[in-house]
Amino acid sequence: MTHIWIRAEQRPNEERVGVTPEGVKALLDAGFRVTVEESTPRAIPMDGYRATGAEIAPENSWPDAPHDAIIFGLKELPEDGTPLPHRHIMFGHAYKGQASGPALLARFKAGGGTLLDIEYLTDDTGRRVAAFGYWAGYAGAAVALKCWQAQQAGDICGPVSTYASAKALCADLATGMGDANPKAIVIGALGRVGNGARDLCHAMGIKTTDWDMAETASGGPFPEILDHDLFLNCIFARPGTPVFVPQSAKTAPRKLSVVGDVACDPDSEYNPIPVYDRATSWDAPGLRVHDAPPLDIMAIDNLPSLLPVESSEDFAQQLLPTLLSLHDLDAGVWPRAIQLYEDHSAGL
Repeated sequence: MTHIWIRAEQRPNEERVGVTPEGVKALLDAGFRVTVEESTPRAIPMDGYRATGAEIAPENSWPDAPHDAIIFGLKELPEDGTPLPHRHIMFGHAYKGQASGPALLARFKAGGGTLLDIEYLTDDTGRRVAAFGYWAGYAGAAVALKCWQAQQAGDICGPVSTYASAKALCADLATGMGDANPKAIVIGALGRVGNGARDLCHAMGIKTTDWDMAETASGGPFPEILDHDLFLNCIFARPGTPVFVPQSAKTAPRKLSVVGDVACDPDSEYNPIPVYDRATSWDAPGLRVHDAPPLDIMAIDNLPSLLPVESSEDFAQQLLPTLLSLHDLDAGVWPRAIQLYEDHSAGL
């Protein structure tokens, strides 16, 4: 019997979960053994999980799970260097040249486990089977707009926290709009992330310039970006991604005052926005990289958790059919995910 262990998230400001109680019930009905950890911050209450009849485990007890259990979570594990003997379904952030990637892969290799990276679970056409992209774009545009609003008051954006719904988020943003109306450009506008960013902007009455592959095929430079108040980057870094905001943009004539790097790959060798080198945080969402005129970078790397209920429910619905196929790791998305891990960990 395939055993799925749904762990609690241990990262601060992370209230999402990748499986809802309805998903747990579907897994149980399909013959899976399911264990759900208690979780203090999880946005979806435990009562629904208990009602399914799933096994309930203490919070953060996954290291002691049976070795044949498949551990399912979303964000990073504690960076304590311990070997990882289980198979883990999670966002590993280890395959694009990130600084922390080799250490994570070495832990799997030391323990005999396997990383099944959610970002690389793809169908036969190469499309990801599940993604938080829409809500990342929506929340990223919202926090970038908060950074712009703070600038209008002569400040840098203060701490942000979760919202009960998108409606509540938009109501909060509306209080800071005033009479000004910024111009925004969205790159990657036709994708999931871009659609979310555009929808937030349009909900706030902000018109967007929408660019995608055709508009960026030249490889740059892209001076048009500097003619907008907000730049929302919704293209994930990969080999060949052009530079959108070079170092020279800091001192160039520009309207641009806020970059919302929704993709948030500052430590990737493919970073298309090399004016900054570290992610921002919920406590300090805006990183000022130039003073006069100001240029702030918003690059929070778990943006969908700003709307944890909606983003969890959407993602879980997308991913459930793939989880239901875990009975056979030799079919569907799983052989590709296993091979990718083996390829990237081979030289360690």
